[in-house]
Amino acid sequence: MGMAQRRLLAPLAVIGVAGIALAGCSGGPGAGNGGDNNSGGADDNVVTVYGTIADTEAELLEQSWADFEESSGIDIEYESSKEFEAQIAVRAQGGSAPDIAIFPQPGLMADIANLGYLKEAPDAVKANVESGWSEDWANYATVDGTLYGAPLMASVKGWIWYSPSFFADNGYEVPTDWQGLLDLTAQIQADTDQPPWCIGFGSDAATGWPGTDWIEDLVLRQSGTDVYDAWIANETPFTDPAIKSAFDEFGKIALNPDYVNAGFGGTDTIVTTPFGDPAQALVDGDCALHHQASFYDGFVSDAGGEVAEDGDIWAFLMPPFEAGGASDGAVVTGGGEIVAAFDDSESTQKVQEYLSSPEWANSRVGLGGVISANKGLDASKASSNILKAAIEILQADTTTFRFDASDLMPGAVGSGTFFKGMVDWVNGSDTDSVLQQIESGWPSE
Repeated sequence: MGMAQRRLLAPLAVIGVAGIALAGCSGGPGAGNGGDNNSGGADDNVVTVYGTIADTEAELLEQSWADFEESSGIDIEYESSKEFEAQIAVRAQGGSAPDIAIFPQPGLMADIANLGYLKEAPDAVKANVESGWSEDWANYATVDGTLYGAPLMASVKGWIWYSPSFFADNGYEVPTDWQGLLDLTAQIQADTDQPPWCIGFGSDAATGWPGTDWIEDLVLRQSGTDVYDAWIANETPFTDPAIKSAFDEFGKIALNPDYVNAGFGGTDTIVTTPFGDPAQALVDGDCALHHQASFYDGFVSDAGGEVAEDGDIWAFLMPPFEAGGASDGAVVTGGGEIVAAFDDSESTQKVQEYLSSPEWANSRVGLGGVISANKGLDASKASSNILKAAIEILQADTTTFRFDASDLMPGAVGSGTFFKGMVDWVNGSDTDSVLQQIESGWPSE
């Protein structure tokens, strides 16, 4: 299913610094596992890890560190929660934080760090981050100049999934710019008299997040890194023409009833269609085009489709806004997790060091379904060709990479008003009102 579990299976709480401050000390599910996190923790060779990675992915996570547990004598106790985003603040304030947390959003990690609950990364982790990750990735784990943790897994977003045989049979070619993608959409619609695109925003309490991924891809490609970075910092607000333009461009597909929602109904089904369901529509041939991250190859496989250039389903990256705009390398958005600690005991630091190492990355990626941005990762270990391609993109010096914007924004916006805004917008609310509503979620300074 891929590393995007936390976003896909876990309802994301609307939480910012203000939300954390009000969370209280009531404890939460499993409270009491961690001990007093202000004392440095008891070094008892049991290290508690808390995150959102669940089900099969959690089993693979535990398998990935089994050899380390045996060789080190450290027992890693992993706990998954769909309420992580809310509960991690409650636990920290109640003195029952885990030893280590796997944060699905750097913005949430920064919120917790700014409240003084996290320990600075130990020297061994700093060394691993310096050798294993780009400066961009290191910055996602850094708050006000202090490195608190290390990246774990990664995804490359912005893939357009399609049927190679359908393209070949009809003479369609992979577009080289955004207008080419719109032209291809129009051509498929004219040839088939069916909507080409399937889109699903449904994800329980996190409904709307797939729409934010579209907007992020378009902002980066259309307006560039400076605007994207300023947008994350709210120096370029949602009401800025550059952000509105991204909504307008997405609307050329998402708001056109001739173009969506293939296999599910009209545009009104975008919000009610679970994000995973289009995989089956792709495999069944009911849908020609779908936008989703690298993890989606697992969904396509589960739907009975072979993911390969000459298989049932393959994918190409959303093209640059203008042809040649990314001629020197890919321009992509992506996501991942950050591992940080509430405890600085020796055993906790050893686990942090291992999880930040290329040895762990190769162990986990070799088990299938996920990738990492660690430079020491052997891309051949990836379980599919899409994942291999994604690793190569992450490792290439010519790639322009930006982390998922909503994950870097304060939770009140990123997983709050931005998610809700995408739902309102695709359901017919006018763009200017939606952008004002999303912007209103930013915490006051």
